[in-house]
Amino acid sequence: MSNYPEDEYLMLSGIQHFAFCRRQWALIHLEQQWLDNVRTYEGDLLHRKADNPSLRETRGKILISRAMPLVSHVLGISGISDVVEFHAEEPSDRSNLVAKLPGRKGKWKPYPVEYKRGKPKADDWDEVQLCAQAMCLEEMLDVTVEEGALFYGQQERRREVVFNGQLRGRVEYNLKEMRACFAEGLTPAPEYTKGCLSCSLYDICLPKLKRANVERYMGTFFEE
Repeated sequence: MSNYPEDEYLMLSGIQHFAFCRRQWALIHLEQQWLDNVRTYEGDLLHRKADNPSLRETRGKILISRAMPLVSHVLGISGISDVVEFHAEEPSDRSNLVAKLPGRKGKWKPYPVEYKRGKPKADDWDEVQLCAQAMCLEEMLDVTVEEGALFYGQQERRREVVFNGQLRGRVEYNLKEMRACFAEGLTPAPEYTKGCLSCSLYDICLPKLKRANVERYMGTFFEE
């Protein structure tokens, strides 16, 4: 049973935007604004293969599923994964870690992989997004997902992420705050940081334009 009406489900990808910058999230998810820059273009190229749902392959004992739809009715989120690997597992006492898959024999351990264009961040924005994906998989498959990986295109290697209690708490906290902001319907004021320079919404956000400057500009405009 869902905790939320379907029309109130949040976009899973939005949790990374929100964790990075609440204003960025609001501009995209409340105001429906978006601009591409070279970083988003590179990210699109990196995701192009990962996000092709027609591409499914088996490598040894690993089944690779791309662009797999994800949903959590408990959390009220939905979205699309980059890649979910399913590792074939021998019978063991840890049956809570493996699931049966339609049309496949045996038991399989899910392992989400998210693709990012750059390099690991100083904060946990990417880890929060990946953990949210894992929590969706847990609900959908009735399993426990302990770990996954972030693949960074700049380094061309994976970094393993363990979904501990602290990270799961960050997911729940951000979703709670996202719902509060969504209900309020207001875009937060800009707060300039060095991360603003790489944001594709810089020219829309105008993070260096303070409220006092805006009011002074508008006053001058109407005086003319």
